[in-house]
Amino acid sequence: MNIYDFTVKDTDQNDVSMSDYKGKVLLIVNTATGCGFTPQYEGLEMLYEKHKDRGFEILDFPCNQFLGQAPGTDEEIVSFCQLNYGVAFKTFSKIEVNGKNADPLYVYLKDQISDDIQDPQANAIKKAFRDLTHNIGGNSIKWNFTKFLVDQEGKVVARFAPAFKPEDIEPYIEKLLNS
Repeated sequence: MNIYDFTVKDTDQNDVSMSDYKGKVLLIVNTATGCGFTPQYEGLEMLYEKHKDRGFEILDFPCNQFLGQAPGTDEEIVSFCQLNYGVAFKTFSKIEVNGKNADPLYVYLKDQISDDIQDPQANAIKKAFRDLTHNIGGNSIKWNFTKFLVDQEGKVVARFAPAFKPEDIEPYIEKLLNS
């Protein structure tokens, strides 16, 4: 199984195959419109505009699980993001990222990288952490604006904490786009 085996819903409730994104670098983000991190939409849009012509996509998954900070319908969320931040990247239907109703894509993403370490030499630590925490929810998304970076082959290569600014992810994106 890989990321391309999943299907998600767009804001019109149509199925979208993740295989539509084969060969692209992806930044997958769970977002909210009423969160202290909501201004990160500006940085996300900057990254998207700068790199979209080189095979980069941002996939936005609104989530209302964290203090109800993504209220409203899918259409209201899209409108808010476009009007307030000029968002042009793809926003999908609102999902849950934790618990028994977690979207299968997020169940998969969380299992691939279970912490926020980006050091490639830390793979053994990542595996040990994943093994220790798998059964107690240690892979859980902690808050809105957790970001997963996926390479052109569909491999999750990094997980960034909500406080990690989108602009600071750019070197990682550049490295993947240049490989």
